[in-house]
Amino acid sequence: MRVLSIDSATEAATCAVIEDERLLGEITFNYKKQHSIILMTIIDNLLKNINTDINTIDGFVISKGPGSFTGLRIGMATVKGLSQGSNKPFISISSLDALAYNMAYTPGIICPILDALRGNVYTALYQFEENNLNRLTDYKIISLEELLVFVKEQNKSITFIGDGIKLFKEQILKYLPEASFAPSHLNLVRSSALGELGLKRLLQGENDNLYDSAPIYIRKSQAEREYEKRTGKSIDE
Repeated sequence: MRVLSIDSATEAATCAVIEDERLLGEITFNYKKQHSIILMTIIDNLLKNINTDINTIDGFVISKGPGSFTGLRIGMATVKGLSQGSNKPFISISSLDALAYNMAYTPGIICPILDALRGNVYTALYQFEENNLNRLTDYKIISLEELLVFVKEQNKSITFIGDGIKLFKEQILKYLPEASFAPSHLNLVRSSALGELGLKRLLQGENDNLYDSAPIYIRKSQAEREYEKRTGKSIDE
């Protein structure tokens, strides 16, 4: 089975083509490009450079977040359009799952952290057991201080990964001096890791519904928060 995987949940934009257990190609840009401008271009360039086209793709994998609201919507809309136009299945995978999978077979707890602004991070805890990635907690947005307290209570070795390391490494080491950190080239969501996770699920017959599949936002958008602050009402009311 050949899948095209795409991630646009953070500042980076990335896509990959995987065929069974072989990575055919991967492109990643992490230079503050606008996803709406660059995403289709890098997909087209990747397919051309591996001498194939969209008709050879058997399924699609997309990051469903958490991450940038705009980036997530662009990625989801792109994959839904490709899926509907080609009549091929797609599946969405959390960007946190993909980050954790970058550290496959690392002992102890794996803790991806994505910057959620104002001292908060998007996170979940993971552990590899019997060659499988197991998520130990729900996806959540949490202050770094709360996360560090919770992680220390687990009393296990811990490896952090994600763009939050650049912002919070010193603070983490002050509280958890024995913590380990992923190398910088793994701190981006890799579309190859995303694709491998998605491929496994597609081969098991899983796929998303075109009409109700949606990103994981975890928190409300800025527009929703501003509306509730201004009116004192929930936008759902």
